[in-house]
Amino acid sequence: MIPSGARMARRRKDKPEDERRLFLPIGRIWESKPERSPSFAKSERGGRRKRKGFRDFSSKYEKRGEEPMERLLEFLNGYWAELLYKTWEHLYISGASVIMGVFVAVPLGVILTRFQKLAGWVIGIASVLQTLPSLAILAFFIPVLGVGKIPAIVALFFYSVLPILRNTYIGINHVNRDLKEAGIGMGMTEWERIRHVELPLSMPVIMAGIRVSAVYLIGWATLASFIGAGGLGDYIFSGLNLYQPESIIAGAVPVAFLALLADYVLGKLEKWATPEGLEKSGETARGGS
Repeated sequence: MIPSGARMARRRKDKPEDERRLFLPIGRIWESKPERSPSFAKSERGGRRKRKGFRDFSSKYEKRGEEPMERLLEFLNGYWAELLYKTWEHLYISGASVIMGVFVAVPLGVILTRFQKLAGWVIGIASVLQTLPSLAILAFFIPVLGVGKIPAIVALFFYSVLPILRNTYIGINHVNRDLKEAGIGMGMTEWERIRHVELPLSMPVIMAGIRVSAVYLIGWATLASFIGAGGLGDYIFSGLNLYQPESIIAGAVPVAFLALLADYVLGKLEKWATPEGLEKSGETARGGS
């Protein structure tokens, strides 16, 4: 029977390339050099080392004889009708979420100005909801509401509440107190003071919250494609999975355009909603606080 030491020596002599691995200390196992996967084998081309497992992005279009812009134009020419439909879907999801947020957050913000002790708790809860990951909220509503546009709209609605609620609360609280007392002196009721004094004066601050919320939700609505809600996110994530830059651009550029368009339209709406006399005098919540 061959002793264990002799067996090890014979093995080293037969296979000297295994010597380092056989006698590698346990604490330095990370220094071993395992065989590389064939898909990551390296080859020398033109003096530069490239991995075969990755695509050469720059030569992808050269091999086809087409430029990236030509591919994009070809994509738009073939899918322009579907792109318009996806844009409408995206606008519908984000717009419905913002409108729901306005109908809930603005009245709630007005009520909280009458209950100051409760305001901190409610705004704190809304702030906690804002910190939750968007994908987690979308996944949370799948067992309850299923997949599609409805769970996406409900999930994005929670994200729209905080900016509108906080700006409504701050805007009404910063209305000039003398103007509030003037309304009381004229015999206005609580509702009349809110409608004719506080809301018009705080309108620029409230609209600022709505604009921020709308721009955020247009960007976040791209994640709705993960739960089958559609929208421009379908193009973005399909392009990322299949490496189709034309698909990524076709989804990302309209999203950015929609965000800019929404901010512009809401800015015009803010100007229209603010009374002209208040704009000239500067007695708004922003200037009269």
